Amino acid sequence: MAGQGVVGPVVPLYARDFGVSASVVGLTLTVFALARLILNVPAGLIADRFGRRILLIGGPILTSIGMFGSGFANGIGSLLIWRFVAGAGSAFYMSGALIYLIDIAPPDRRARYVATNQWALSVGVALGPGVGGLVAERWGLAAPFHVVGVVGIATAIYAAYRLPETRGSQQSIPKDSDTKREVTKIVRSGPFLAIAFVTGTIFMTRAGTRATLVPLQADEALGWGPGEIGLVFTVTGLMTLFTLWPAAWATENISRSSVILFSGVAAGIGTFVISFSATPLWFVVGNLVLTLGTGTAGPAPAAFVADLFPERLRGLGVGLYRSAGDVGFVVGPPALGWLSDAASMSTAFQTAGCLVAAAGVVFVVVTRGSRLVDT
Repeated sequence: MAGQGVVGPVVPLYARDFGVSASVVGLTLTVFALARLILNVPAGLIADRFGRRILLIGGPILTSIGMFGSGFANGIGSLLIWRFVAGAGSAFYMSGALIYLIDIAPPDRRARYVATNQWALSVGVALGPGVGGLVAERWGLAAPFHVVGVVGIATAIYAAYRLPETRGSQQSIPKDSDTKREVTKIVRSGPFLAIAFVTGTIFMTRAGTRATLVPLQADEALGWGPGEIGLVFTVTGLMTLFTLWPAAWATENISRSSVILFSGVAAGIGTFVISFSATPLWFVVGNLVLTLGTGTAGPAPAAFVADLFPERLRGLGVGLYRSAGDVGFVVGPPALGWLSDAASMSTAFQTAGCLVAAAGVVFVVVTRGSRLVDT
């Protein structure tokens, strides 16, 4: 994820050099996320059938190819293609890593393992942009892509030598018809639909409100510039690093449902506070509460999904879980942006807040009495 952070601040500037509009520049981010959305489930199926190592080795290699290709792109069309390839590598690796961690974690410590991984991802995202900016200034806008390409190769080599396969070798493989019936039953069940709703709205809130509407609100309502907005993002980003561990502890020692309800309601309240903020103080308070909600939302949903699917279908379960999040990530920004234009900024914030809070409440109601949420 440090690699993704390295190219983060560079991609829009790099794409703009091809002389395209802002909307086309935005596609460089969309195609990356779209690749993940399309390939999360296939990645999970590959993990179930062929093992986890193929994703942990192949994902970084595919990302490396996409990054090198992006660095050598000669037009916006080729850049979009290579960004899609890099997104495919990200889908494979991220799915493989989460499945791998669930495999090696004791059932009562899954939240802790997931939180550790998410903490590492957050550190990478926080450190990467600074490195990418320095590399770009010294060697040009294409250089960060090449740096990440080298890192991807090194990651694949490390995975090949250090990570043994964790897929159960003695798993009983039922008939395809039995597997389809079982998967259909799980996917249509109330608990799965509820956790998918939670995950989708959390990602929608992260991408649609925090990353899209919050800077616009700061500019329009408070007259803030990039410096003040960046400071708020830095503080809330650091805050996320310190919310994961309490969330993991609460997931393991209280219940998954309590953590999921708290994260949804907190994110909703924070979003509402931002929508009504007319002073810097309330704007900052709203962002802190919003971050408290979204920052605690990682370990519990992933642990719940791991319990919901049997081991031989774990890859598929993780792929579906990640796809639910990516739907929110892809749909959230344009949908809330359209609502902001059609109605008002406050309406967009409040709609997002209602959805994410409702998701937490719905999850508790639907899964009430379930053994999975109480373990």
